[in-house]
Amino acid sequence: MSAITHHVPDSLLAAYVSGNLEHHFALVVAAHVSLCLDCRAAMEAHQALGGAVLDTADCAEVSEALRASIFDQLDAPVAATPNFVRSGIFPSPVMEALKGTPPRWKPLGGGIKQSILSADRDGSSRLLYIPSGRAVPQHSHNGLELTLVLQGSFGDDAGRFGVGDLEVADSDVDHQPTADLDAACICLAATDAPLRFNSLVPRLLQPLFRI
Repeated sequence: MSAITHHVPDSLLAAYVSGNLEHHFALVVAAHVSLCLDCRAAMEAHQALGGAVLDTADCAEVSEALRASIFDQLDAPVAATPNFVRSGIFPSPVMEALKGTPPRWKPLGGGIKQSILSADRDGSSRLLYIPSGRAVPQHSHNGLELTLVLQGSFGDDAGRFGVGDLEVADSDVDHQPTADLDAACICLAATDAPLRFNSLVPRLLQPLFRI
């Protein structure tokens, strides 16, 4: 794997560590951190800082009822959860989102496919398969889009993104990511708002494809 050169912004890492990052984006950050030693070290630094803040914070009194409820929850048996591990190009957080099964690809046209991992009113996360040399439709953004490369690479006006690289695109970005010629590109992408496609056909198909 080539060196990772596009990382998670510090503000997103801080939100992730504090539990304040929306879950679609948290999946992408978790997958990137599993691949990137630099961002893993930065995340651990945020965790250490958060722990230090808690150690110095003032204690707050709680009612006996709340105290009893907390201890009851701590004593309650915890259901066993599967331990998902990396499989092929998919990091363990992605395998957890896939529930340990292969992606269910749905065609979008032109050889491009997607597998939706989650979607609700807060946004969506999905896997995208882009054939080598193929471009996705030109688009801008109504919100934030995070795109993590899992296989191959793509390029746009912001540069080239290879395996492990994360592109952060906001409402100021209008781009047309194009997969490089050497291999098909597979990405993990998350958004908190629908994309703004520049051409008519993608806009007409947008509700059907839930993009």
